[in-house]
Amino acid sequence: MPKVLVATEKPFAPAAVEQIKAAFNEANFECEFFEKYNNQDELIEAVKDAEALIVRSDKITQEVIDNANNLKIVVRAGAGFDNVNLDASTAKNIVVMNTPGQNSNAVAELALAMMVFQARNQFNGTSGTELLGKRLGIHAYGNVGRHVARIAKGFGMKIFAFDPFIPKETMEAEGVTVYDTAEELYANSDYISLHIPANEHTRESINYNLLAKMPSGGTLVNTARKEVINENELLKIMEDKGGFKYLSDIAPGNASLLKEEFPERVFFTPKKMGAQTAEANINAGVAAAQQIIKYFKTGDTTFKVN
Repeated sequence: MPKVLVATEKPFAPAAVEQIKAAFNEANFECEFFEKYNNQDELIEAVKDAEALIVRSDKITQEVIDNANNLKIVVRAGAGFDNVNLDASTAKNIVVMNTPGQNSNAVAELALAMMVFQARNQFNGTSGTELLGKRLGIHAYGNVGRHVARIAKGFGMKIFAFDPFIPKETMEAEGVTVYDTAEELYANSDYISLHIPANEHTRESINYNLLAKMPSGGTLVNTARKEVINENELLKIMEDKGGFKYLSDIAPGNASLLKEEFPERVFFTPKKMGAQTAEANINAGVAAAQQIIKYFKTGDTTFKVN
């Protein structure tokens, strides 16, 4: 009977916990929840006898992996997996998976909500603008990008996209105008919704030269990762382009980007909350549980990322 540890400094919602427990009970797996821990040392101690691990944004470092002698699989309940040390996992033959698509609608709804919020001057009581007819550029047309496009069409926005990994015909079939470069996308969009992963190719790739191509009054919405933003160059754009706006659900590393420095042009949610809905919480948690069960029972590695 495999032992599964659900290690979440930020716990799953109670409804998700119950469904995760039910899935493992039915499969006759042992399941332990390790929640609201205070430091990495506690996590390192907790994983020592686990054979499977479910995490959210928890940091699975080299040290965690080194002390997890029985660990065979880690599943990140969510799309991003940069919080898991893939090299260390691979070196110990540990399979790492994510749960793509399970929180995509939640993230997309937040992106559009922030656009409405900014278009109406952050609800400060003054006259704002409408999204109808505005040009929306979607940078990366994956699971979240598709949902953003679907919702934005309901607002009557004009939808554009750039994604070198998605066939152009696929995007065009969904009523999206496709650009061949990120530079073209940014130059022709009033709003950019950013959904690229953080990796060696994308870190700090959203830089001054790219953002400078956006029209006056352009708005960048980042529900991806803060690491993809060159924050020093974003700060320079904020200073040089008086109408430029930046919205994100990820707190910046550069404190000068905080809202107080740029009243009504910058907004950060109190914490990363793209996937913070009851539905996404349940979907991602249950998907993680089912993937672990399939892995042990059939060897299924469909969502392996390492």
